[in-house]
Amino acid sequence: MIDRRNALKLALGSAAMLAAPAVRAQGAKPRTRIVFLGTKGGPRVGIGASNPANLVVVGDTPFVIDCGMGVSRQLVNAGVPIPSVKYILISHHHSDHNLEYGNLFYNAWAAGLTTPIHSFGPKGIEAMTKEYWELNKFDVETRIVDEGRPDPRKLLIAKDITEDGVVLKTPEVTVTAFRTPHPPITDNFAYKFETPDGVIVFSSDTNYNPKLAEFAKGADVLVHECLYLPAVDRLVAKTKNGATLKKHLLDSHTSTEDVGRIAAAANVKVLALSHFVPGDDPLVTDDDWARDVKKHYSGRIVVAKDLMELKLPV
Repeated sequence: MIDRRNALKLALGSAAMLAAPAVRAQGAKPRTRIVFLGTKGGPRVGIGASNPANLVVVGDTPFVIDCGMGVSRQLVNAGVPIPSVKYILISHHHSDHNLEYGNLFYNAWAAGLTTPIHSFGPKGIEAMTKEYWELNKFDVETRIVDEGRPDPRKLLIAKDITEDGVVLKTPEVTVTAFRTPHPPITDNFAYKFETPDGVIVFSSDTNYNPKLAEFAKGADVLVHECLYLPAVDRLVAKTKNGATLKKHLLDSHTSTEDVGRIAAAANVKVLALSHFVPGDDPLVTDDDWARDVKKHYSGRIVVAKDLMELKLPV
């Protein structure tokens, strides 16, 4: 027989059991998230935004997309242990996307890495990896003996991407590559991440490409590079090679208005603007980046900042 005191205890205990999952859910870390590590387009290093790099974390697995200068430091600033990185994907072989590729791996090794990192990129990533070890042979072989470290050359496993299609498949994530033009570069890939919480597409650097909208169709998040045309003239006016640079920028990047066209055609839930060109003009505001996008796209727009996080599902 249950008296009033025991009945009260039983009721309170049952209520606590029912409430506990909700409390845990509120405090739980998101399973899938994007971290914008570096949002400034181009190779110049400044005191503002870092050079191009992004991070997708699914569960406890970090995927780094592009390795502009500063990517290692930005991972540390984001609270992500560098040795926890499992995969690196390079979109194309411009220096602002691959310059810290080898050093990111080296920094993981210096911080205690003992498990492999798999890297993927356009043709040349395998050769770049081999040449990186030749460049650093003296240091690496000295530290293996002198500090008792594992041989890092066995832990970085690189693979050239030569065609569109699935390049990586884990139990939780499928990554698909899609070639998109970035004149004069043709070996240049956008990446689609299919995760348990939604689909993420990274445009890579690209000129206006309606086929990219087909690749990103229905994505939860499209991270797209962007060019703000009114600021281009200010940039080239202070550059010795201004005329040539302007032609490159206009030929190989996507204006903010055209980014809006892509996002609308793809019908994505969220458009995240990043890889800003120019990315260090103090006169350009968030409203400037978004204004022409809104002429065509009426969904949610995120003007990315370094170390900003976007959690899925959105």
